[in-house]
Formats: sequence, C-alpha cells, structure tokens
Amino acid sequence: MPKTDPAPRLNLSPAQEDYLKSLYLLNEGRPVRTSALADRMGVSAASATDMLGKLAALGLVSHDRYRGASLTLPGEKVALEMVRHHRLIEMYLAEALGYGWDEVHEEAERLEHVISEVFEARIFSLLGHPELDPHGDPIPSALGEMPAAAYRSLLDCAAGEEVTVRRVSDRDPEKLRALRDLGLLPGTRVGIVQESRFEGPLGLRVNHEDCQVPIGLAREVFVEA
Repeated sequence: MPKTDPAPRLNLSPAQEDYLKSLYLLNEGRPVRTSALADRMGVSAASATDMLGKLAALGLVSHDRYRGASLTLPGEKVALEMVRHHRLIEMYLAEALGYGWDEVHEEAERLEHVISEVFEARIFSLLGHPELDPHGDPIPSALGEMPAAAYRSLLDCAAGEEVTVRRVSDRDPEKLRALRDLGLLPGTRVGIVQESRFEGPLGLRVNHEDCQVPIGLAREVFVEA
C-alpha cells in the first residue's frame, strides 16, 4: 500500500496558533472573556478583539463581544495540535537534551510552530510514548484526545491531609526553580501541616521536612489525594 502523507496543516501564523492554544487552555466550560485572553497573550483588549475577528472569519472561533470566545471543532483541533507539540518538545528538551524544567517552556513556545508531524511522531516514539510533560500536564493524543485529569489546587487542601503533587504551572521559570528547591515535584507526597491564614504561607511537610510555602507558589501546584 502506498504511503500517505499527513493532512496538510492550515497556513496560520504563530500568533494565530498561540491565540487558539490560549483559548483552549483558558476554557473552563464557558466562553473565554476577551480581557482574560488579552491578559494571557500580553496584548490590549483591542488587539485580542481584532485577532478573534480574523479567527472567526476562518471558522476557527465563535466570538460574541458580550459573551466571549470559544473554539469551533476545527479551532480546537489546531489548539490541541499545538498543545501536543509543546508538551512533547518540553519532554524532548528535558529528557534528551538535559534542559531544566524551568528552561523548556520558552524553547517549546518557539519550536511548537515549526516542527512537522513526522518529527512529532519520531519524538513521541523516541521518548517511549509519554503521557505527561515534565510539569505533569497531560499530552494530547495524535488524534486530538486530551486525557481527563481532575486535580485540586494545593490551596484547597485542609490541614491534616496527605496529597500527591500531580502537576505545576510552567509559565514562570522563577517559580519553577523555587518549587524545585522546595521539593514540590510531580509525584512527591506532601502533608498539609497548616492552612493559609489571611493570605499567609502554607505549612507543608515535604520529604519528611516541614517548610513554609508562599501562597503565590502554592497557587501553581495541583494535587490529588
């Protein structure tokens, strides 16, 4: 049987792909407000509105200026492809090239737009078909299926609970370095010693040692019992 090439990618700019990916990551079951999207993209609300109009014209986004924006099925397909590229690249950089987990996000942001589907498939095979990236985020399948993961914020845990760190936010390298220094890595078992009071730090037991974790760091950590 003759070999068939993968379906061609839409001719989108990196900025358009970033908007679609951000809409997917911000989605909580309802349309994403333009202001929230603008904040994540680091642009003005007017710039975000202009881009949403362009993406809506391509059939990738449904946009209502009052209710917000949501992805259409074709738009979600592009977004999940970018998320898969990003997280596989992060794993490749960490596992094959020795990057630290605080270094991979920015590199992956650039590379996710340029790798081919063949290159993506070879990374996936080389890494042994990983299901998670270095920060514990699930990697979508090649068919665009995202594994479900219902984790709680560390801030929602009560004193006396024992939980396991499952994922951490990868958007701030400085916070990632601080979490690494505290031992708050995916798979680590954590005891809640004291809850945050009046926006103060949490008291945790990590690797048999007590520590104080600032609320701004705890907000980046997601766990399960």
